[in-house]
Formats: sequence, structure tokens, C-alpha cells
Amino acid sequence: MKKVLFYSVSIALAMGMVACGGKKQQQAEVAEAPATPAYTVVENPQVDLSAFPVDAEGYTVLFDGKTFNGWRGYLKNNVPSRWIIEDGCIKINGSGTGEGQSAEGGDLIFAHKFKNFEVELEWKVAKGSNSGIFYLAQEITTKKEDGTVVNEPIYISSPEFQVLDNANHPDAKLGKDNNRQSASLYDMIPAVPQNQNPYGEWNKAKIMVYKGTVVHSQNGENVVEYHLWTQQWTDMLQASKFSKDKWPLAFELLNNCGGLNHEGYFGLQDHGDDVWYRNIRIKQLD
Repeated sequence: MKKVLFYSVSIALAMGMVACGGKKQQQAEVAEAPATPAYTVVENPQVDLSAFPVDAEGYTVLFDGKTFNGWRGYLKNNVPSRWIIEDGCIKINGSGTGEGQSAEGGDLIFAHKFKNFEVELEWKVAKGSNSGIFYLAQEITTKKEDGTVVNEPIYISSPEFQVLDNANHPDAKLGKDNNRQSASLYDMIPAVPQNQNPYGEWNKAKIMVYKGTVVHSQNGENVVEYHLWTQQWTDMLQASKFSKDKWPLAFELLNNCGGLNHEGYFGLQDHGDDVWYRNIRIKQLD
């Protein structure tokens, strides 16, 4: 396992280091600025994509319906036991204890980083269930003052295509302007139109990422479009739960999501609920 360490320092602190010593007011402002902790981007080996079949439309098939070949847990070397294969689907068996609360669970990623791509899959949820589809994700850890290493959640570095039972999960009524309903860019842009099929029925998701332009599609309709690494993206982050004031590390990582190479993992969320995924395929566009 290879680890690359990046140390993050707030702009305000950097300005304070070069400021003249007599400017006490500026020094006070520096002291009050939220600190972004040091973090590590964990670089694990990636699977050889050429070993996976390509279908007639040029998509690489990421899930064969039978095995977890190419998949593992986020920041893990194995597939957590709550992820199973059932009737040709990847299923997360809900723990009922909420997001990230089960030792046997955790988020699932396909172990290859993608840059410009179209990914397609189908999903369905049980009544009241919650999950998400991640892309451009990095594996991030931080270290406490006592030396304890903390595994940061996948969504600290990754945009999220929301997967939700809109009719029965309370998160559908939170956020702003329905921006936590299915196919939305979670907590930032609502999916319009909202054309979700109800719980127990299959929905088709498609995510396109190309040179910073991102499009979410749900059941054959484009419902979200935005542009990464722009002022629009920074402003959306600042207006969300990932703002610099509320969560400085998430703000920094998401503001440059995909890292230096603008690439990352595709992942599925364990939010403690029963959710199924199938027909997962991806086409690289570069």
C-alpha cells in the first residue's frame, strides 16, 4: 500500500506567515480561520481494466452478476460482508444502524480510477432506504494529535448522485429545494424533473463526466448539469454542508475533486439500508 501525504494550509494562514509583524488585527484574523488538517491520499493498486469484458456498445462491464471481481471496500482490501450478490445484483444488506455504523459494512468501490467517462447502472431501494453513487473519489485518511489514523468518509472527496426513497425517507425533505432527492447532486443541485420510480422498482442512472462538465440522468432524462473546478462549483460548495466554514477539509478536497489528475474511484454507499445495483458498465471518453 502506497501513501502520498499532502499537507493543507489555509490561505489565511499562508498570508499571515508573510505579513509584517506589526499587523495585529491580521494576526487575529489568521488565528480565527478554520484550520484544514493534514490529510493523506492513500494510493492502492488498481485493477487492470483490460481484463474486463467490453459490450457491443463499447462499455466496459464492471459487474458480471456473479462475482465481486474488481471491487473492494473503501480503504479496505476486501469486500465488506454486508455487500452480497443476490439474483444478479450487488446488494447492501442494511444494518439498520445508519451510515458507517456497522463493522461488517462500509462503502464499496471499483478499484480503478476514471477520468472522463459515462457510467450506467440500475438501482432500486427498499421502503425508506438511502444510498448514493460516488465518482472521482479519493481514499482519504487524517491523523489525530495522539497519532490515531482516521478513515475519512468517501463523500469528503466525491460528488454524490443521490439514491433515495423520496416518498418515505426524511432526507428527501431536508437540504434546499429538494436537492437531497434521488439523482440530485447531493445537497447542492436538485434533480429536475424528479422522475424517480418508487421503492421496489428499478431506476436507471447515468453519470457523464467530461473535462469538468458533469451530467446526471435518471430514467432516460438529463436532470442535473454542472461544471467542476469553476467558480460556480466553488460557490455551490460554499452554500452546502461542505462549506469552508462548516467542513474545511471537505471543502478543500471537493473544490479540487479528482485530485491533481482529476480522476477517481466509482463507488456505492452503505447508508445502513437495503439497496440493489445491477447492469453496471462504464465507457471511458478520453
